[in-house]
Amino acid sequence: MKTIGILGGMSAASTQTYYRELCDLTRERLGGLHSPELLIRSLDFARIEALQMKGDWEAAGAILNAEAKALQQGGADFIILATNTMHKLSDQMMQGVDIPLLHIADATANAITEAGLASPGLMATAFTMEQRFYTDRLVAAGLTPVIPDDRDRAETHRIIYEELCKDVATQDSEDTYRQIAGRLIDAGADCLILGCTEVGMLLNASNVDVPVFDTTLIHCKAALETALA
Repeated sequence: MKTIGILGGMSAASTQTYYRELCDLTRERLGGLHSPELLIRSLDFARIEALQMKGDWEAAGAILNAEAKALQQGGADFIILATNTMHKLSDQMMQGVDIPLLHIADATANAITEAGLASPGLMATAFTMEQRFYTDRLVAAGLTPVIPDDRDRAETHRIIYEELCKDVATQDSEDTYRQIAGRLIDAGADCLILGCTEVGMLLNASNVDVPVFDTTLIHCKAALETALA
């Protein structure tokens, strides 16, 4: 089994889900007392969030690059970045790193394509919804992403940072997310990407009327397949 390097802490709630899912998936796949071979570097998200708000992506990228190098030096065979938004910096992060990055958008696009779907609604941070680093990879895979309007993007982003990243999930916010998902479906979405690793705290296949693609679960499954290949 290859060693998976997880660069996390953005947020801690997301990284906890990654660890749990990878352990569960490995036990289901291999049985017995099996668990995944992991290295985890979990960052202080307050520091990263402050750089995001300042727009100092160069400094944030330098931090991720140092951490990716640490994972390589620690013996990781490949890296997964346990956040959608920070994939904005994936190229800078992997400079001088010789092991591969398993990109979350590519894994998600593959899952949607294999399901025969083409127009995913995208609920994520404002950075992921409004900038092209993520949606361009979906388009390159032949998909046509459907993005929330200005107001819905702002509310989706607010709930992520003010609640979900603090491990807070309320019924009011679930209702809001379900309404936003409904408007994406009305706009032509044939499925929904939970495009922030915390969005799955509120939405899932049981409360959305189209197929749901939880990027965290997809990423974990792809990581385990890579580790076992």
